Amino acid sequence: MPHTLCVTHYARRCRVSGGDELFESLRLELRRGSLSLAVLARLRVERYGYSLRTALAGDGVEMEESTLYPLLRRLEGQGLLTSEWREEEKRRKRFYRLSPAGEVMLARLLAEWRGISASLDRIFTEEEGAR
Repeated sequence: MPHTLCVTHYARRCRVSGGDELFESLRLELRRGSLSLAVLARLRVERYGYSLRTALAGDGVEMEESTLYPLLRRLEGQGLLTSEWREEEKRRKRFYRLSPAGEVMLARLLAEWRGISASLDRIFTEEEGAR
């Protein structure tokens, strides 16, 4: 026996129960790749963790330390960053910078990001024009 899905009922139910959770899940998924791109871009100039976090926050990209430091370790493990410990202002700090492989990857990812963004702009423009 075929079943018919009532989209308006489903959408209404989704908005009432779970809509915020679904939005948050999708928002985090969208944001995850953007954070990697932002970190790579900001590390074209050498920075230590806190100064990187501050620079990103100034750009409107807020990030908790519990997100930033694992991301930095992952990117370094992938060969996209280099780091070194140094003493500055009587404190040991780990400074990060884009590696040569990171420079190449950033250029490739940025081209991909721009292509996706242009495609989405076309889609949204077409949708708005159709209304």
